[in-house]
Amino acid sequence: MKNEKRAPLFDPQALREQLASSETGPTAAPGASVSEETRRLADQIASQLREESYSPRMIVGLLRLFEFAGLFLGAMGIYLIYVLPQEAFAISYPTSILIGSLLAVFLIQAADAYQVPALRTPMRTLKRALIAWCATIAIMAVAAFFLKIGEEFSRLWIAAWFLFGCAFLFVSRQFTAFAIKRWARDGTMERRAVIVGGGETAKTLIRQIEQQPNNDIRICGLFDDRDEARSPSMVAGYPKLGNTTDLVDFARRARIDMLIIALPITAEARVLQLLKRLWVLPLDIRLAAHTNKLRFRPRSYSYVGDVPMLDIFDRPIRDWDSVAKRIFDICFSLGAIMVLWPVMLGAAIAVKTTSKGPIIFKQKRHGFNNEEVEVFKFRSMYTEMSDPTALLAVTKHDPRVTPVGRFIRRTSIDELPQLFNVLKGNLSLVGPRPHAVMAQTRDRLFVEVVDGYFARHRVKPGVTGWAQINGWRGEIDSDEKIKQRTAYDLYYIENWSLFLDLKILFLTPLRLLNTENAY
Repeated sequence: MKNEKRAPLFDPQALREQLASSETGPTAAPGASVSEETRRLADQIASQLREESYSPRMIVGLLRLFEFAGLFLGAMGIYLIYVLPQEAFAISYPTSILIGSLLAVFLIQAADAYQVPALRTPMRTLKRALIAWCATIAIMAVAAFFLKIGEEFSRLWIAAWFLFGCAFLFVSRQFTAFAIKRWARDGTMERRAVIVGGGETAKTLIRQIEQQPNNDIRICGLFDDRDEARSPSMVAGYPKLGNTTDLVDFARRARIDMLIIALPITAEARVLQLLKRLWVLPLDIRLAAHTNKLRFRPRSYSYVGDVPMLDIFDRPIRDWDSVAKRIFDICFSLGAIMVLWPVMLGAAIAVKTTSKGPIIFKQKRHGFNNEEVEVFKFRSMYTEMSDPTALLAVTKHDPRVTPVGRFIRRTSIDELPQLFNVLKGNLSLVGPRPHAVMAQTRDRLFVEVVDGYFARHRVKPGVTGWAQINGWRGEIDSDEKIKQRTAYDLYYIENWSLFLDLKILFLTPLRLLNTENAY
């Protein structure tokens, strides 16, 4: 956002002095560890980026909802105050108000009055919004005339709604312009990006992005495996924060939205090597095409202003999809708790009265973006034999499991407390099952068995999942089992929809009837 001055992540002049004083020569060979000064700088920037930002798409969506709600509630208020005391209730009023409010938002959208650049200048977007509002009232008046229902509506009510709508849209646009400027300054509304690469290619890319009017990209630093001679520590005023190994750790700790690879498309081997390492992150990954002489069709690109990017990976379940999935989780988990509370109460009593120890067993597992989350289960083992690290997987006839634990594990009743994890927000109802942090097959951790294993953590883990309803449930005692589970989890991530979540939820109770691998 060229005209908005964001709070800086670092002081460029002080940074240059620090890097100059800490440099004793060129950096080591590619992949070598970075200086302590660089690592401290990366930690400092990551600490400033822990809070989630909101994409322009989310902000615009909220504005649509706000203006729809305002027009609807305003008209209903006028109806309740003026019309209803004089006339009997008529369904035609609420129906017309609903249709009119939806039509207004649709026409405002058609007039391009929901574009973020336009929203920054309220008078520029207000004219379009008011024309769309006038067209809404005109269309409704014409419709009422041809349907011969005009006499059913109060003319004063229509006039009052029209004037209210004009005033409301004026205030809404002024407030939105003020809010966007403030959000641009404090980082609430931005897309945070890091550049992978360095040298002149990265410098040209940064300059082109900065020159874009109304740019919403915030560059947070660069990462490059090359040494100082080929990739200096400062490029266009931005610091190099480490190599690509450091980037993975940085992206886990900071809320980054986009990785932009500033390498020529012709460097195929190096690009593929980078993608193999970086695709496990829940981010948009773009390949900058600003220096590429080979041009594809315009629809092959996405753009930052006028800067072309090739889309390599998109973050799964993002923006409004994530909102829809969260609402889905809350509604269905509350419903499940209301239905299953007698089962949960019975399980809690059985666990407490048949063995010593707590009712709930808590275990650290991998969550979204490899963050550790504490997952709840009914305790199914003798307390003194519990294994929170899951280094030793539960096997058939395992002596550590209590008689009650054997039953609740076989029927998956032990997993029901995870419904509260869903309400808490660190699990989803449907997703890849969360594995214990130290879970392993034989003597190897899962990440050592499956190439790209951490890619399953690009979404929140779930209480149930696609792998589980397809037979991959229970003990993981071979490399093939964890490979198959991961493959099914990745299929779910790439093909997610609310319909797929519903399908998995519907099939889960049926699949639980097969207890062959559950013990």
